[in-house]
Amino acid sequence: MKKRFRLGTTSFIFPDHILPNVRKIGRFFDEIELLIFESMPDTVLPTDTEIAELAQLSGQMDVTYNIHLPTDVSLTHASARARQHAAETLARVIDLCRPLKPCTHTLHLEMAGHETPEDVTAWQQTAWDGLARLIRYLPDPGMVSVETLDYPPDYLLPLLAAHDLQVCLDVGHHFRYGYDLQHSVDMFKNRIAVMHLHGVMASGQKIRDHVGLDRLPLDQLCQVMDVLKTYEGTVSLEVFNRRDLNRSLAVLSDVFEQIPAPVPG
Repeated sequence: MKKRFRLGTTSFIFPDHILPNVRKIGRFFDEIELLIFESMPDTVLPTDTEIAELAQLSGQMDVTYNIHLPTDVSLTHASARARQHAAETLARVIDLCRPLKPCTHTLHLEMAGHETPEDVTAWQQTAWDGLARLIRYLPDPGMVSVETLDYPPDYLLPLLAAHDLQVCLDVGHHFRYGYDLQHSVDMFKNRIAVMHLHGVMASGQKIRDHVGLDRLPLDQLCQVMDVLKTYEGTVSLEVFNRRDLNRSLAVLSDVFEQIPAPVPG
């Protein structure tokens, strides 16, 4: 079956910085998820020179980008001052990456707990405020996609609707935390800017995610393939080493055409 989605992976397949990874893997994929997890100190952010080279590689390799925004600041922090700092920081990173013309900027909205309906309501109010602070700096709210994390994806829908945001549907998180994947696909419909795809496995008493797709049970793998057969957005294989990447590519190649060959070392 011919794939209808754009296929990408992360900028940390090799234990190196973003640019060396893009140079090595960019020619294999439609898109690369640039991992900008940290914003502090300033020296951890890509420089203007590095951004210019990434833009050049985009043209040379016919590869596009999406940005994973920093997770060391929080729009859901209890402090309004901290939320404002987060909004300013995230806006600065978005502006830094503007020459790359990313398809989306993926954002975490962390939630400490959701034991009661009151907890959820309070969190949604705080998140609404944090998002409003960020959106003031953006030309288009739709350039941000909020990632599904450990709490029920339904909690995000009012926020996305209120601010006209997209969603990053993390498939692995759905399986890890026991949420219904097809329900989320139907619920978010045309808001899905990108899917994060990775395996989940039990290791003793711990659960590991961001491993190869070959680690998924058959029933979950079938759910993934059913969704991908009609999906036309970006799929990012969110793994962080070559072994898990190549195992995931092998799984996809059993169902879809035009899947890259294994990435060499």
